[in-house]
Amino acid sequence: MRVLIAGLLGAIAMYAWVSVAHMFTPLGNMGISQIPNEAALVADMQRTLGGKDGLYFYPWVDPNDPKMMEKYDAILKNSASGLLLYHKPGASAGMSGPLVYEFVKELVEMLIAAFLVGWAGIGAYAGRAGFVTLMGIAVSISTNASYWIWYKFPCDYTLACIAITLIGYFAGGLVIAAVLRKKDTAAPAAA
Repeated sequence: MRVLIAGLLGAIAMYAWVSVAHMFTPLGNMGISQIPNEAALVADMQRTLGGKDGLYFYPWVDPNDPKMMEKYDAILKNSASGLLLYHKPGASAGMSGPLVYEFVKELVEMLIAAFLVGWAGIGAYAGRAGFVTLMGIAVSISTNASYWIWYKFPCDYTLACIAITLIGYFAGGLVIAAVLRKKDTAAPAAA
């Protein structure tokens, strides 16, 4: 039961940090820019993509083509490239749903962290908090760094995303470490 409480309280701490990071620091918007002449581009996207929501990669080269890499390299010499996430008008329902989903995601993350801290049997407070923080390092770089490497996400955007996630794990780890004490983290007996 204590592990569940630790996970819940850790999720609340993480959610609080992520909210502060997005609303009161520049981290939440770092690396994101406004499109010049946005209305004209959006009108073109609506005409071209219409009602087809999706993630689009361009320039497109058939991934099954055995010469895909050579063709892609040749195209890039004269073509812009990028990744476009498109939603048709009305597809996004506002902020309330995503805010709930974000908390549920963080709850799952912190429950996993709390269970792992309990199983690891780490006695010292700093060790328990450090364990969760190390999880945060792995989690924060796993996807964000790959997007920077492969899709050329802006470096400042990538670093901001890593920082938000890592600090969230640190905050959650401090709470989990405080709730779970040495007796709660005893290593399971060998069978």
